[in-house]
Amino acid sequence: MREKLFVIFLYAFSGLFALLCFLPFWLVFINSFAAESAIKKFGYQLIPHDFTLYAYQFVMHGKQVARSYGVSVTVTAVGTVLALLITAMYAYVLAHPKARYRNILSFLTYFTMIFGAGLVGFYILIANWLHLKDTLWALILPYLLNPFFAFIMVSFYRTLPYEINEAATVDGANELRIFFRIILPISKPVLATVGLFYALQYWNDFFLALMFVDDYKLHPLQMMIRQLISNINISAYVSGSQTTYTQPLPTYGAQLATVCLTIGPIFLLYPFVQRFFVKGITIGALKG
Repeated sequence: MREKLFVIFLYAFSGLFALLCFLPFWLVFINSFAAESAIKKFGYQLIPHDFTLYAYQFVMHGKQVARSYGVSVTVTAVGTVLALLITAMYAYVLAHPKARYRNILSFLTYFTMIFGAGLVGFYILIANWLHLKDTLWALILPYLLNPFFAFIMVSFYRTLPYEINEAATVDGANELRIFFRIILPISKPVLATVGLFYALQYWNDFFLALMFVDDYKLHPLQMMIRQLISNINISAYVSGSQTTYTQPLPTYGAQLATVCLTIGPIFLLYPFVQRFFVKGITIGALKG
């Protein structure tokens, strides 16, 4: 009886916690169809009084949603591929037992996890020295090598027997051939894990766009959401048509509708990739 009561309590607690987690998403979704006057009068409701598509029509009149989708998809795709390749190669050097200066490189990598150059130095490097301001490369290059992700891959590489490298060397393969033809194909689990980490990092980031992108046409989705939520230049985001609006601008409705339009891909993808995040934390942790 005690075990049954405990199981019932666990199910009830988990169900209640899941409901509390789902409630904010439901409020955002359902109130994106509410009339602006109803939101101002009654606030966010579980079931709004007046339903309308005016907020979605208002947002979709402009071209910024499509532009921001293109920017986010491009930055995520290009950044994830390049970051995964660079991190995998760098981690392979750190894990290689015969690589010269690997201990020094490991210390420098670990040092950057604790101490940073500061915001001013970072801005001067990207904007003044590299001249990447108002370019998509400013959203890609700073995240190409993450020390934490590199150490995850190092832990995995160290679980691989070094006899694989020795056998390939005897057959005449150099280090590049060993890495691309042997190491990478057997490293698919860690590549999938780190790749998902990088993809989410690029998709959810707005900080780099806030610092280095002034042209709103190059704003990614998350930056667009931030601008709409803070109610800055909302007309610039949804302009582009000659439509004369006979209703008040749906400030709250536009914010909620934009969130629903932009959160869709990652919201639908996350349940399928969540298990890779758990595996990524423990990958390489056990060695037998």
